[in-house]
Amino acid sequence: MSLGYFAYPMPVNEPVYGYAAGSAERKQLKKVVAELKKAEADIPMYIGAEEVRTGNKVALHPPHETAHTLGYFHEGNESHVKQAINAALAAKENWAAMPWEDRAHIFLKAADLLAGKYRYQINGATMLGQSKNAFQAEIDSACELIDFLRFNVHFLSEIYKQQPNSAPGMHNRMEWRPLEGFVLAVTPFNFTAIAGNLPTSAAMCGNVIVWKPAHTQIFAAQVFMRVLKEAGLPDGVINLIYVDGPVLGNVCFSHPDFAGVHFTGSTGVFNQMWKTIGENVGNYKVYPRIVGETGGKDFVLVHKSADVDATVTALVRGAFEFQGQKCSAASRAYLPSNIAQAIKDKLVAELKTMKMGSVEDFTNFMNAVIDEKAFDRIAKYIDAAKQSSDATIIAGGNYDKSKGYFIEPTVIETSNSKYVALCEEIFGPVLTVYVYDENKFEETIELVNTTSPYALTGSIIAQDRDAIVLATEKLRNAAGNFYINDKPTGAVVGQQPFGGARASGTNDKAGSMLNLYRWLSARTIKETFNPPTDYRYPFLQAD
Repeated sequence: MSLGYFAYPMPVNEPVYGYAAGSAERKQLKKVVAELKKAEADIPMYIGAEEVRTGNKVALHPPHETAHTLGYFHEGNESHVKQAINAALAAKENWAAMPWEDRAHIFLKAADLLAGKYRYQINGATMLGQSKNAFQAEIDSACELIDFLRFNVHFLSEIYKQQPNSAPGMHNRMEWRPLEGFVLAVTPFNFTAIAGNLPTSAAMCGNVIVWKPAHTQIFAAQVFMRVLKEAGLPDGVINLIYVDGPVLGNVCFSHPDFAGVHFTGSTGVFNQMWKTIGENVGNYKVYPRIVGETGGKDFVLVHKSADVDATVTALVRGAFEFQGQKCSAASRAYLPSNIAQAIKDKLVAELKTMKMGSVEDFTNFMNAVIDEKAFDRIAKYIDAAKQSSDATIIAGGNYDKSKGYFIEPTVIETSNSKYVALCEEIFGPVLTVYVYDENKFEETIELVNTTSPYALTGSIIAQDRDAIVLATEKLRNAAGNFYINDKPTGAVVGQQPFGGARASGTNDKAGSMLNLYRWLSARTIKETFNPPTDYRYPFLQAD
């Protein structure tokens, strides 16, 4: 029963704590990190009303300190995927029928819990489990996740207000119903905020969810699940399971009630998902919604008029924050010949000042990459550059996994505009630079546009406005998020809706109404107050 129209105004972005030396938040975060590290977590799956412990325990280790054990999660199998689907479908009718304001208040309460009671727990878990420094954890697992919850409530309330016109004698209305079936959320290791947003954005719309996080993000994911439970999320609405991807896909993509997938991860995995869904499309009750944000080979295009200091800062932060493990990380840079040497000299000098180590030492800018598989993959690109006649390592190039998966911030310079490190996603702390003739800016724009299959983020750095206008126009399809005189990372909910096209995904813009429309199915209802009682129209009368 609806007893009123309830307003959810545009929120303000959650303030970012600075964690400066001597600050109260720095002391509290360090305390919580120490407590999390001291305890040994026993992490169940959350299916319906149950905390499921299979006994098949898998250890979680900080990437920067692999000898330490944070705890264990209970890995599931095919039976648990089926159990999660059944729990979701059992919860569906009541959840979809719950008044919107009550659904909204669950997620608003979760946001407030994250902003207060659980802020340091979610940040500490992200720091230890994903090897993020304090600031990177703060802008991710606290602020961005809080913003997703609050802004999505506002955006969805605005969608619900959208209604059709009505002519005299009748009334039209639009229902924004959830999808028919369950939604699968498959979330990545690199952002706790993404891991929280993918299941909750669809759930907010009245859908029920099976949520599989990356194994390397489980330590923080289970904290958020407990927050949702405390906020009042009904059992079965979101079911958190830990299973291998192929096992998940075999069950979910063959189920007749599969209604959609919300995915962030690799392009290859997403392509395989799409193919499997297409092959099974005749088995589903509805055409599934397929929403994905995948890879990136994000560029920084520098014009001859650019400020050197601004360029270097954009490159350092864009390429090396969180060890370059952001979908949006700067991984290729095009430098004009007139200022290329100055940029390279300062870039190399800045990297020499950068400390790398444990997240517990707040003076470390860099930490470890996520796991051994990632470490080995990134190291291969570095080794190839060392042996290539087309490339030179001008900074970094060292790596060590004896105590943690540490890779130095590395800069490769190449004279080959199609060199592999300019084309392929590396997803690590490796930036490849290419020096172009300062007078061939327009040709270089075309090079940027055609070198990579991806189109996620990119930036132009210039003081010449004509150059900015030209790059913005010519690179229209090369990046879903385009930055002028800034690094290509750091999209803020409500300010820069995030997503790219081409091989970077479906560009459904997380953090905006566009994404929420994908989890809604509209029904138009027309009611006629005085229905006609004769089929004859006036034009049928004889002259």
